[in-house]
Amino acid sequence: MAQLGVAVCGLGWWGRIIVPLARSSAKLKVVRVVDPDPAAAGFAASQSIPLSRSFEEAIEDPSVQGVVLCTPHTLHTDQIVAAASAKKHVFCEKPLSLSRADVLRAVDACQKNHVALAVGHEKRFEPPIQEALRMIREGELGTPLQIEANFVQDKFLSLPADNWRLSAKEAPAGPMTATGIHLLDLSVGVFGAAKRVFASVKTLGSHLANGDTLAILVDFGEGHALLNACLATPFDGRFAVYCSKGWVEVRDKAHPEAPQGWVLTQTLRGKGKETKEYPPAKAVLANLEAFAAAATGGKPYPVPQEEMIANVSALEAIFKSAASGKIQEVAS
Repeated sequence: MAQLGVAVCGLGWWGRIIVPLARSSAKLKVVRVVDPDPAAAGFAASQSIPLSRSFEEAIEDPSVQGVVLCTPHTLHTDQIVAAASAKKHVFCEKPLSLSRADVLRAVDACQKNHVALAVGHEKRFEPPIQEALRMIREGELGTPLQIEANFVQDKFLSLPADNWRLSAKEAPAGPMTATGIHLLDLSVGVFGAAKRVFASVKTLGSHLANGDTLAILVDFGEGHALLNACLATPFDGRFAVYCSKGWVEVRDKAHPEAPQGWVLTQTLRGKGKETKEYPPAKAVLANLEAFAAAATGGKPYPVPQEEMIANVSALEAIFKSAASGKIQEVAS
């Protein structure tokens, strides 16, 4: 398979992880990096990759077949539309957009221009999560009833107060766009589109003015999800689905940035718990390579665009509920 030439846009914390990871793949070739910050020049030079100061310059480069967006959240939609209009495939870090109206515009642009669209929900590419979702979809555990999930970390405590990841504009509802969005995505993967949400965000254990502790109840009509995201406690990750014949739980051993493996536990009615250890796997890279495959005529990208839209629709409702303190209907 030919390599997909990409421009990695945004060289902050995550962009600098993505660049060497993408370069390690036989399916991707990083042909350009993009960041207006003068400090980005040193990183680009260290990687021997051409640097563009503007996004527009990058998508005019004929060697750039696709973009990987690691940019502030409010830029995503316009950058997706611009890239798609230039016939470039798009991999966008989560969240794809911050509102239903914007995600519909982004998806429509990619569809009209016949380019692949992928999103940075690497948890969908973790082997034990894939096994848990398979068990649920094939009915081995019966009817899904309720999800309980946590994704907590303290990496943001060291960020400067003016970092965009901590701003109310770029990250409404505190931890939601950092970690909670992954749990919401997996929940949509189980239940489909959400009906209504209730969210509460507070600053309880840090200096993070935008909130460090988030609790969410999502009503999917035929199932619930109880989601917890915190930015003021050491890492923990858990995803559990309780069904009519049994349940399955996946626990992370370390942050997805540097995975150390997982533990999957399942129980069927009338049987004891069964536990399986999973070794580390490069889920972020697997996601990028699935994007490259879809962009070069291989397998379609495995996350349906309807679920991308459903995720952002529920995300917008969570923002509104956290701000109002009231139950919020999800637009459809």
